[in-house]
Amino acid sequence: MKSVLSVFLLFAFVLLVTTPGFAGDPKLAPNFALKTADGKTVELKKLAGKVVVVNFWATWCGPCRAEIPDMMKVYEQQKGKGLEIVGIALDREGWSKVTPFVEKMKMTYPVVMGDADVVNAFGGIEAIPATFLVDRKGNVVAHHVGSMSKADFEAMIKPYL
Repeated sequence: MKSVLSVFLLFAFVLLVTTPGFAGDPKLAPNFALKTADGKTVELKKLAGKVVVVNFWATWCGPCRAEIPDMMKVYEQQKGKGLEIVGIALDREGWSKVTPFVEKMKMTYPVVMGDADVVNAFGGIEAIPATFLVDRKGNVVAHHVGSMSKADFEAMIKPYL
């Protein structure tokens, strides 16, 4: 069973890096301006020059919760090299649900509240977590649906740092 899973994951990775619009054909990332719980605006275009991970997630999503600690570790290790992460929460309950979670997890990267406009701008999100990688020029260069391990996350960002 483990080898079947390995083959599936390898196939999914190959599909990911060969999908038009990501690997060989970068497309400009859609801009967004969303607020954090304390009212600060995070605008994607103002992060130009950085490698930006845009991660759609929710507090009720088990795989989302599982990947957050690894994302924070990589962020702390790589932010000095130009890495930025923006967590876009998709909880319908809004900040009343997200703020206690962010505080409990001691999330170190900016978290903003998403809406239908930003979801649609990124082509629609069919499942979460959904992670988009934006290069220093503002192009979406990778996209991953599902939880990522620390090693997966590092492999995704390494070529762009």
